[in-house]
Amino acid sequence: MHPNTLIFLFVVFISFILNAFHAWSGESPPLVLSIGSDNGGTDIYGRKWGPDSKYLDAKNSIATKASFQDPSLISDIPYMTTRIFTSEASYKFPVKSDKRYWLRLHFYPSAYNNFNPEDSYFSVVANGLMLLTNFSASITCQALSQAYLIREYSLAPLNSETLAVTLKPSDKHAGAFAFVNGIEVIPMPDLFDSATMVGSSDQLDVKSLNTQTMYRLNVGGQYIPPSNDSSLTRTWYDDLPYVTGASLGITNHVSKNVKIDYQDLPEYVAPADVYGSSRSMGVTKSITQGFNLTWEFQIDSNFTYLVRLHFCDFYYTKPNQLVFSIFINNQTAEPTADVIGWTGGKGVPTFKDYVTYVKDGSGDQKLLLALHPSDATKPEFLDALLNGVEIFKLGDTTGYLAGSNPQPSPMLIKAEEAAKSFEKPKDNKAKVIGGAAGGAAAFGIVAAICAAVYQRKKRIPGTESQTSSWLPIYGNSHTTGSKSTISGKSTASSHLSAAAQGLCRHFSLAEIKQATRSFDESNVIGVGGFGKVYKGVIDGGTKVAIKRSNPSSEQGVNEFQTEIEMLSKLRHKHLVSLIGFCEEGNEMCLVYDYMARGTLREHILKCKQPLSWKQRLEICIGAARGLHYLHTGARYTIIHRDVKTTNILVDENWVAKVSDFGLSKTGPNMNNGHVSTVVKGSFGYLDPEYFRRQQLTEKSDIYSFGVVLFEVLCARPALNPSLSKEQVSLADWALHCKRKGTLDDMIDPHIKGEIKPECLKKFADTAEKCLADAGFERPSMGDVLWKLEFALQLQENKDGSTHPSERDTADDMPRNPDMAMHYSNLGIESEHEVSDASTDTSAIFSQIVNPKGR
Repeated sequence: MHPNTLIFLFVVFISFILNAFHAWSGESPPLVLSIGSDNGGTDIYGRKWGPDSKYLDAKNSIATKASFQDPSLISDIPYMTTRIFTSEASYKFPVKSDKRYWLRLHFYPSAYNNFNPEDSYFSVVANGLMLLTNFSASITCQALSQAYLIREYSLAPLNSETLAVTLKPSDKHAGAFAFVNGIEVIPMPDLFDSATMVGSSDQLDVKSLNTQTMYRLNVGGQYIPPSNDSSLTRTWYDDLPYVTGASLGITNHVSKNVKIDYQDLPEYVAPADVYGSSRSMGVTKSITQGFNLTWEFQIDSNFTYLVRLHFCDFYYTKPNQLVFSIFINNQTAEPTADVIGWTGGKGVPTFKDYVTYVKDGSGDQKLLLALHPSDATKPEFLDALLNGVEIFKLGDTTGYLAGSNPQPSPMLIKAEEAAKSFEKPKDNKAKVIGGAAGGAAAFGIVAAICAAVYQRKKRIPGTESQTSSWLPIYGNSHTTGSKSTISGKSTASSHLSAAAQGLCRHFSLAEIKQATRSFDESNVIGVGGFGKVYKGVIDGGTKVAIKRSNPSSEQGVNEFQTEIEMLSKLRHKHLVSLIGFCEEGNEMCLVYDYMARGTLREHILKCKQPLSWKQRLEICIGAARGLHYLHTGARYTIIHRDVKTTNILVDENWVAKVSDFGLSKTGPNMNNGHVSTVVKGSFGYLDPEYFRRQQLTEKSDIYSFGVVLFEVLCARPALNPSLSKEQVSLADWALHCKRKGTLDDMIDPHIKGEIKPECLKKFADTAEKCLADAGFERPSMGDVLWKLEFALQLQENKDGSTHPSERDTADDMPRNPDMAMHYSNLGIESEHEVSDASTDTSAIFSQIVNPKGR
């Protein structure tokens, strides 16, 4: 036989074997489709999306593009294209009849041609299973304060070779239409088995049920994008926005010498990053006994839910060292959870499934998950831990999964109406009707999280009527000025957004001169890059600080505009409040609350009566709270860009407040995790990575804050040219001494005898991690905050003892824009920060010390 013939036959044989194996294995390739796109494309995570036309069984569709790209869209694939359906239409996908599939639907309710997303009401049915009914993506996005959303379903074996996804406009609304931006059909393994019914010993077989993913959280860890999951391409979100109750607990991260060992557990159950982080209760037995570690989730009533909890203890090694109880909606799901007892070893992951039914009744549209130490088996330590949470809605016997549209909270509606009254009319086509651009990908969350926050805030006395403290950011700064100094008449206020001008007071120059006695030099209380700061009096006795621009200053119109745009929309206990501004003639002035005790720098370097160590630590904690709020609590990530001791002010009650937002940047354009910008800041505090790459991230603030921490500890300036070359930079010299073990020699003599060794170690370790050369190695500001609060707890601990379960917190990777969705749902002032406002700064862990557990 001819050699070429043999080669041909061999190739045919191999092809036959491969095809047979593929058919035998039951696998089918995933379908990832960008709807309305001719050629598909690649998203920010590197996933390839294909065109959808070959699967569409309809001729009545209109392929179109969105007329506006919301800044929070981290990828234009698949959200900037869609198909509009004015009548019923179906997609038909080839599937294996005995396989389970993920079905993900992506929605971006923007303006498409002449179609108003507010008119879009429709249903979605998959092979007879009702997924959505009378669904409005516009209302849902508005209620959740996000720009787009994803709904994920797990479809049980269909007993059919075809999956038909049908979209049908509602017949209850005139002009209704249907649309979708992306569809994913992903084959998945059998993730579900039987689950324990909460409140009984019965088991529910979940294998044959359809589910909708409501929440998927990496507890105590960071956002995990689809590209970092297994082949199931799931997204895992941060759990912090859902933690409620008496305490947030502490976050932990597996050490490098402990490997996650899956043993018999399939690795696709959850990625190692989920099992490598956790949230636990704390370090002191007397405290952990006084509260529950609690998460609260908004859900649809009259449905059954599967709650999957992921565990991996990477600290303890023996059974009965750590035992705790698990409660779901105030019912005991597990009386004595012992992770090591379940897994048999350290670093071995596992999960537990529990099923609960949520009836329809007042206050029943939520699901509470709580952990509490159990002493039933007399464990060695009283603590609890959790690594991950997944919550799935289970389809009922009629094959129904659809819930109602969430409603925006009264606070959100009132705030939006107030802001609209200041906005100039805009072309509707140029707006996203889906509400404020503050979220990122919502992961199938059907309930109004804003409504949840509103309900939670009602439990805090005095917050119901204080809508002025909850001021959403509605968009980017509208500033367009390009001048850096004043030349002739400034037009700064004409470039301010109408909303910003409406949210703070506009002073006349005559009022400013009267307040400062015509800028009398005796009233000067400080000088900065913008100009001099004067003490003033307005309204017959109210003390204020008035910052007056210097025409020769390098900071001018842009910084003036930025400060007003930022602070007019931010309200927080640990941020300096902007009262108003003056722009008249050649003068630009900013009017702030008066901070009676001046700057932190003055109390560290120039004060005759130096601050005690506890005072310094409390001031650092207050500043960290303010910066943490900027990074995560506002609708956009806000990077301060000029963190230093002169920009941390102290009021008469020694409450620290972050000031000077003239150089700040917002993060809606951080599609790559950073803002490319000209380097600005203060030498000595400037992030070296930012300086080298000219790419700004929130980790640049972390570096600057690390310098502040060492400055507070050592009472020396960030730069001191009079010292030897190696000691000029405080950051470099402090790191050098810390690593050589000689840091004690640098500590301010006034406080050296006050600091407890364990407190000093925690504080210095925190500062050192902040100064890591690479941004991704630095902790998040949330982690810095909790490290400092723990350091204060160690300082105040009378016997100096520490709990053996104390573990170091994780050093977060740069925060992905998708995480902003969770924090934006907390509004401009989160529940935790509102509660802070009612407590004294010195009451560290106040919610723990005065527990209000369930």
